[in-house]
Amino acid sequence: MICITCEKWEHQWATFASSCTARLNSLHPTMSLQELTSDVDTEGQSDGFRSKGQITMTKAIGDPNTTQTKRLAGNYSSVVAGIMYCSIQPGPQPLDSCSSPLPGPLRQVTLTSLTETGQDESTIPVLKQRSYTGPEVLPSALADTPCADLGIERVLMELNTTLGTSYTLHSTSSVLVPYITQGFDFGTAYAHLRPHWENISTLEHELSTREEKDREMRRSVLANDRITMRDVPHRRLWDLCANRVAPYWVACDEVEPSAISHAWVAAQDREYVMTSINGREWPVPMPKGVKLELIRIEMLNARSNRTPRLVRDYVWLDVLCLRQEGGKSKELLLEEWKLDVPTIGSMYQRIYPPVVYYFNGLGRPLHLLPGYFESDRCWFRRAWTLQELIQEPIIAGETGEDVIDEQLQMTFDRQLESSHRSFASILHLVSEMRHRDSTMPLDKVAGLVYPLAPTFIPVYDPNESPEDAWEVLMDVIDPSFRAELFFTYPAPGNGRKYWRPSWEQVLTNKIMARTVFMHVKVETVFWSDNSDADCYDCRYIMRGNVRDLGEVPNEPTPRQGEVVFHDNNGAKPHLKNRC
Repeated sequence: MICITCEKWEHQWATFASSCTARLNSLHPTMSLQELTSDVDTEGQSDGFRSKGQITMTKAIGDPNTTQTKRLAGNYSSVVAGIMYCSIQPGPQPLDSCSSPLPGPLRQVTLTSLTETGQDESTIPVLKQRSYTGPEVLPSALADTPCADLGIERVLMELNTTLGTSYTLHSTSSVLVPYITQGFDFGTAYAHLRPHWENISTLEHELSTREEKDREMRRSVLANDRITMRDVPHRRLWDLCANRVAPYWVACDEVEPSAISHAWVAAQDREYVMTSINGREWPVPMPKGVKLELIRIEMLNARSNRTPRLVRDYVWLDVLCLRQEGGKSKELLLEEWKLDVPTIGSMYQRIYPPVVYYFNGLGRPLHLLPGYFESDRCWFRRAWTLQELIQEPIIAGETGEDVIDEQLQMTFDRQLESSHRSFASILHLVSEMRHRDSTMPLDKVAGLVYPLAPTFIPVYDPNESPEDAWEVLMDVIDPSFRAELFFTYPAPGNGRKYWRPSWEQVLTNKIMARTVFMHVKVETVFWSDNSDADCYDCRYIMRGNVRDLGEVPNEPTPRQGEVVFHDNNGAKPHLKNRC
């Protein structure tokens, strides 16, 4: 018999009994629980827990010699193992609360290209992708192992050893059981538990609360096809220690993730990889021959070689953290993209921590060849990267070999320096975008959303035309940008409104901006959502007389006249005008 002596036994029993009953019903809808209980008697042997059979659970009541017995059985190995190992303990146990972790030495783990990908270190051109040694990181082999295969005792042992704690099975069983019964691998369990492991007594409640708050936040920021919060936390992050993509709500509140910026390679140079890193949710588009495991090693080295840490435990990488095509649900992709695509820019607009850049393609060595800057795959020519460069970039892919042509290096440095400038003018910003390339025409407009929209951001709809997306964006851009268009754009608009350019004009007009914006930089043109009216709050002339425009000059020159009006003091200022 096995004695359950946890003070929260009633709650645990109800949870596990319900879980197993549901599982049994799904597996054997025509078989009663009594029929299953007569299959195999495990007799407390761990090897029997992986087959179907009966489990006898006993609750101590007052006197340890007095017991009540409940029987539950099933043929689902992970559920059986979870119940036996996670909800009960052999022999008498004290009825105390969860113990606090006892600090201990952290295990140093070495990751190499050979152990992670089977590639010898000497064959890896990027130096920082060859090996890494540090604490709190999991080898891929351990991360990929199902918790049910490890068993509850081994799961706890690995957590204690990796995180330097001394928790007992008694204090952690209720926390660990879901990761066994629901079929999670150890990497996923580690990604969820590591940030909150020091507070094991509140961990379950903390994760549940954070998940619900995150769900409500993402629901509430969407209203009338707009995003009402500019800096929405990204939905997922790559946990470098666990080598798993984890929901944002799993990470601690103070986490400021790093980001990776890269130019996508051409379609013929890509492959699509199903990986446990993102739970095989969608095929990850990667440059051929590049391994995510090696990128992870480089990011860990960038993290450890700088003081203070500039690359964090968490990284945002679009191909892993932004849902990609080819996954299980097209509808889910479209729903997530509404919010996630327009707010990509928030990852790159922070001062700290800096961004890591792959200028030759994700994970590839930094090697500039003649023609790079003219290629439509050049990082400096891609539409999405316009919003991604910051003042102090971390350049990845370095090989330690100075093989770049001197002229190419000078051009690279000049491009890098020019990209740092702040786009204070909307006309300069859209003029820059006009010269960039994108796979989808809509991406050029989408790449302008975050830099231009200060408060309300339009949702992303991949089926929307660039022209319509531009008109929607113009309604919500910063009022000072609207004033710049109103006063300085050198032609009437041919779109929905005459005072601003259409998207067609943005793409075709080579003379986008005057060199001086003068005092109107501080002016604002507002837009009313209710009436779709634009207004400019300023002084104006109520009455005046125009003189001398009736005289048509003989030469083909503009006519020149004067506007005479009265100010409040009775003076008659004259304003010369040409037309």
